Amino acid sequence: MGQQTTIRLGSKFARSRAADAVMEAPDGYVCVLREETRNDRQNRAMWGYIKQLREALPDTLGQFSPEDCKLRFMNALGSEMRFLPELDGAGMFPVGYRSSTLTTEQFSALLEIIAAYAARYGVDLTEQ
Repeated sequence: MGQQTTIRLGSKFARSRAADAVMEAPDGYVCVLREETRNDRQNRAMWGYIKQLREALPDTLGQFSPEDCKLRFMNALGSEMRFLPELDGAGMFPVGYRSSTLTTEQFSALLEIIAAYAARYGVDLTEQ
């Protein structure tokens, strides 16, 4: 067994495999069960939509980097944003807004926000 094994619990076979992995794991290993985070298809769709929107709307989204566009949509989703003090105490800086931590349901909601934005500006999105 490697250092990390991910098993998606989508079938009886997968559950059996997960149970076997737990039983075979060495002492000191940790088992974590959590809701699935965004998947590759969703991630590709998001970056494809952002690319299309930046090209179609150069005066609005086109002036921002793809990452900054993503952060603006995540803000619209209502994702938690935290601020930490700078080391010298002179100010604060934002942390958070990581799309990789969104559940598949949250990521679907993010894609819906992006699609609604595109529709508002008459941009037809195609999945990449």
